[in-house]
Amino acid sequence: MTDNPSRHNSLPPVVYRDTRVLVLGSLPGRVSLAAQAYYAHPRNHFWRVFGHLLGEPDLAERSYAQRLRVFKRCRIGLWDVVGQAQRQGSLDQNLRDITPNPLVEQLQQLPQLEVIAFNGQTAARIGQRQLARFAAERPAENPIALLSLPSTSPAHTMPPAEKTAAWQMLLPYLGVSHE
Repeated sequence: MTDNPSRHNSLPPVVYRDTRVLVLGSLPGRVSLAAQAYYAHPRNHFWRVFGHLLGEPDLAERSYAQRLRVFKRCRIGLWDVVGQAQRQGSLDQNLRDITPNPLVEQLQQLPQLEVIAFNGQTAARIGQRQLARFAAERPAENPIALLSLPSTSPAHTMPPAEKTAAWQMLLPYLGVSHE
């Protein structure tokens, strides 16, 4: 069964004035859009990866509202680089007619932002194009790092342990240590 390409809108940003870490995906898949929740597909590794990073091993089993409370406490925000696009299915490779989200405008509202983590190659490609100059123009005393990390999507076949290991690049920004 194939579905016809249709226009999809991203979810609203989940950010706080004191957001220090911002994770930018591409565009939520069908399951996440239907649930109106970031990374809602049960096979997506996102919440398990962050559960490990934050020392909250049951994070993936908690309700979405509880997960977001943990992210707020840890000063982590979520959004997407794509504001609207046409797509058949949920795969990034099927994105067409992309309208990016206004990333720079949103980031200007986050004075404590230290790092942007792109969840996957598509997010990194689209987002870095928009944000390279913004990051370069930040004052030296308030730099911003742009990290391209492997997609947590089940479509990205890297083993979950390798995904988690790669995402550990965020540990210095999360104020958590794993010894």
